[in-house]
Amino acid sequence: MDSDLQKPRSPVYGPVPSWRHGRSLGIDLILQDSICSFNCVYCQLGSIHQVIDQQGVFVSGSAVITELERVNWDAVDIATFSGSGEPTLALNLGEIVDHVRFTLGKPVLVLTNATWLHDEATRQRLRNASIVECKLDAATDETLRRFNRPAKGIGLERIIEGVKALRTDPDFAGRLTIQTMFMPANVREAEMIADLIAEIGPDEVQLNTPRRPYPREWYLDARGNHGDRESPVETVSLATISEEEAERIERLIRERSGVPIRSIYRRTV
Repeated sequence: MDSDLQKPRSPVYGPVPSWRHGRSLGIDLILQDSICSFNCVYCQLGSIHQVIDQQGVFVSGSAVITELERVNWDAVDIATFSGSGEPTLALNLGEIVDHVRFTLGKPVLVLTNATWLHDEATRQRLRNASIVECKLDAATDETLRRFNRPAKGIGLERIIEGVKALRTDPDFAGRLTIQTMFMPANVREAEMIADLIAEIGPDEVQLNTPRRPYPREWYLDARGNHGDRESPVETVSLATISEEEAERIERLIRERSGVPIRSIYRRTV
């Protein structure tokens, strides 16, 4: 852990392999700590240090752009905004999205828990993203509280209405994807989640289950850890759904929504 803390912290990392998007360069606009509006039970960062519902500037735009200029972009398929927490908490998200998309000419993916999509200014920052991938793991506030453990004041209605607002925003020309993480703890809500997906009408659903280990402590490299390196901290394996269960849920979502599905067990749409 000490050696990890001594590493210089860069807002750019990777590229790392993604089962969904190829060679993904990570862009971390949080960086100071693990900071998010969720504290999901399966988060690859481990338990989030600061669970907040407040936006700010955590890393200067000039520092990020300086690091981006050093990247070998020939080795990158897509730039992914994720990192040490929720990227829509960063007020300079739009500035860096636009720089990557238009100055550097690479597609942009933003991974978000959708807790700030109800906010017009936040949606404005996302309008030039190639893909916005929204988390949807719960169909009730009870499961949201137990599974995603949001900051105080965040409820499911705010999240769903925000995703719908981005979906219908005439200035957003990118793809909207729903990423759903299933574990035994939330699988009973599969039918209701399928109905919410049908209501939203995304371009694609990504069906996932937590096959990465959960770290007992946060460490910087966890933001790009896809299980191919030994963790410097203790980890635990999480309960997953079986391939058969994933196929059942996939059929359910397809029947209720008609949306193309990419599953971690079957990676083609």
